[in-house]
Amino acid sequence: MGELPEGMEMPKSERAAPRPSASVILSREREGGHEILLGHRVSELPAFPDVWSFPGGAISRVDRAVAESHPEWLQNRDDRVSVFALLREMVEELGVVPDGKGGLTEVGEDIRAEVCADKANWRSLMELGALTCQEFHCEVITDRTTPPQAPARFHNLFFHVPTGDPGVTPTFPPGRSEFDEFRWWRPIDLVSSWEANEIRLPPPIVTLARDLVEGIEMEGDLQSACDTLAADPPTGKHRFEYGPGVECVLIPTDTLPPATHTNCFILGERGGERVVIDPAAKDEEGFEELAFKIQEIYDDGSSIIATIFTHRHPDHIGDLKRISEIYQAPIWASKETLAVISPCDSDRVLKEGDSFILDGPSGGIRWDVIESPGHCPGQICLVGESGIVSADNCTLVGTILVPSGEGDMGAYISGLERIRSLDPKVLFPGHGPLIANPKRVLTDYIEHRKARHQKVLEAVRAGNSDISRIASAAYTDSPGVHPLLAQDQALSHLKELQRTGEVGNDGSGFKVV
Repeated sequence: MGELPEGMEMPKSERAAPRPSASVILSREREGGHEILLGHRVSELPAFPDVWSFPGGAISRVDRAVAESHPEWLQNRDDRVSVFALLREMVEELGVVPDGKGGLTEVGEDIRAEVCADKANWRSLMELGALTCQEFHCEVITDRTTPPQAPARFHNLFFHVPTGDPGVTPTFPPGRSEFDEFRWWRPIDLVSSWEANEIRLPPPIVTLARDLVEGIEMEGDLQSACDTLAADPPTGKHRFEYGPGVECVLIPTDTLPPATHTNCFILGERGGERVVIDPAAKDEEGFEELAFKIQEIYDDGSSIIATIFTHRHPDHIGDLKRISEIYQAPIWASKETLAVISPCDSDRVLKEGDSFILDGPSGGIRWDVIESPGHCPGQICLVGESGIVSADNCTLVGTILVPSGEGDMGAYISGLERIRSLDPKVLFPGHGPLIANPKRVLTDYIEHRKARHQKVLEAVRAGNSDISRIASAAYTDSPGVHPLLAQDQALSHLKELQRTGEVGNDGSGFKVV
């Protein structure tokens, strides 16, 4: 990796194993068509904040214990454990339970409070008859696995649960909730709102919503569409649509842990002009992932007009010789990035103020180029209506380094402030999941870096003059950080303090000016 300090070896990063989980798709009947219930996840959540998703959660020890101790409950189902998790989560997150007659009803506040206080109470209440699973109807219509770029991963079964007319009224649990709003949607309205950049959806929900819309068009109504999906639930590979006209391919790379992959983005509409961003493939798994996506692009009737590299770090630029065997396209990048790539007559230098338009079935999609060189000289971002392809400026997984050798701490912080001032709807980062709450994340990054900047200055003011002592003093709040990493980042801050005239070094060590 080009961003690690000299002498530091890349620590091994392991992909998180998916945990089994279950989500509920409640539906209700309406004159204008069936509606499905989604909740808006609160901004403070570490995983998938500020997106609309279906209620649900991971299978717990309680759910497994219930399946073992009560084989008579739902005895004809192979997915009993998942259904028990689903029923428990419905109590906790929605306040909704089976009524024992084939329908659903709202649960009493006292019973719900008991379950929320301790999952094990759900089993006790079932045994006492205060809750039931009799006549409960649900069907698995698909399963999805969280992509390996996320720190918490799930193999999730999506269950359709019809509630009839007028349906049920979900409520928030006592205490903290994962959601701050519930809303019923017609599937076609859900997809339309996402395509209009009005709401954020995690990639699995986008493709699932599209499946429901297509099924309703073919079968005539939601229940029939779900019955068809349940007969042969779609599984395996599916498109990772991070935003309208923004798809993602996960390329395994040697990158900064805990990240395990680099996000290779595909911009443009299906059936129109596309560009490939940061194809970082260097091993067989990466080449296979990229080749699968490229073939999918061609099968859509699309053309690839360019490959764009956001910056020159090796976890963003793949084996171009092997990649050229998969597809060929002109390379667009900054002059600093192009300098490390074999030149070609079709290359194009991208710089501040440049733009390009991708023609597609619904018209042209414009992307503007801005420079953000703090993390790496020549790093660029792409600004569009869907959001910003933000390269290595921030991430929800791990941290971003500003290498002392080639980085620029002042430019990095000002770059974050500039991106925040553009008020993007979403950030599409170089690593990790999409960032659906850019203002919050960017503000956290800016405040953290400015606070660290001040700690480095205070360490010098306290009389520390050599880099090891300064780093030790400035990183007392991060005892687990690698010493070489702390020293390198402290040096980046010191270089900026020297540039602004607050700190000097005459060869005998760093001192306050």
